[in-house]
Amino acid sequence: MENTHNLKLFIVDDDQFCSSMYERYLKNHHYSDITIFSNGTECLNALYLKPDIIFLDHNMEDINGFEVLKKIKRYDPNIYVIMVSAQQSIDTAVDTLKYGTFDYLVKGNEVCEKMKETIEKIVSIRQEMNQNKFKTIRRFFSFLF
Repeated sequence: MENTHNLKLFIVDDDQFCSSMYERYLKNHHYSDITIFSNGTECLNALYLKPDIIFLDHNMEDINGFEVLKKIKRYDPNIYVIMVSAQQSIDTAVDTLKYGTFDYLVKGNEVCEKMKETIEKIVSIRQEMNQNKFKTIRRFFSFLF
């Protein structure tokens, strides 16, 4: 079983207050491997660190969240990206999902709790995928022997 607290998390937000609040909340819930970036370019330059999950602000000054998302997915399509935005537009949320985000969270009073819940969903999915992979391998070898 995967240890959820060993996940490598990136928080990308040009609002220092928001990124600090997210980091503090997640650290209080025992997620310790968190790296904060104040812009998309810094995040893209650090993808070699192999993050498991990236919380990505939609509206940033240097490069917008859509562009960062596209580049992340080209680099590694298996990185879970969650777009975090103040925009409540359905069209924006749908567009981010089309480009490969796992989820779209609206900034507000409950965003930190939703971030934690999203991490838990991702962990659950990864565990299920690993179990299915093991079952498939076992079935394959049972045919051979």
